[in-house]
Amino acid sequence: MQVREGMSDTVLTIGPSHTLRNAAEVMCRRNVGAAVVLDPDAPGPSVITERDILQAVGSGQDPDSELVANHVTSNLTLASPDWSLERAAATMVRGSFRHLVVYERGELAGILSMRDIMRCWTQDGATSDVPAAAAQA
Repeated sequence: MQVREGMSDTVLTIGPSHTLRNAAEVMCRRNVGAAVVLDPDAPGPSVITERDILQAVGSGQDPDSELVANHVTSNLTLASPDWSLERAAATMVRGSFRHLVVYERGELAGILSMRDIMRCWTQDGATSDVPAAAAQA
């Protein structure tokens, strides 16, 4: 199976000047764990995740005044829709993240979560061909 078969091609995007509360509210409404942050002044996309928001609020930062821009992951690993789900999963494990932004021909094509991969594998009855050593690398 390929990333294109598991990814969501409807991607929640927000701006860097949204507050953490704004981000949390829209992520809750859309029932997603991450949003792609598009900043016209940045060289590429970034991501804000539920974990980023939780860490900020848990450390005492005010979700009503703290901006998304201060809590994004900007050095992203971008996936291609042609990647295998095994490659995507191994990349996520190596990088310790749960979402991959998918780009095709320089355009945002979708987002893939670890949950998406598990859904594909369990619905399809597929098993991973990635050797244990490769997944841990």
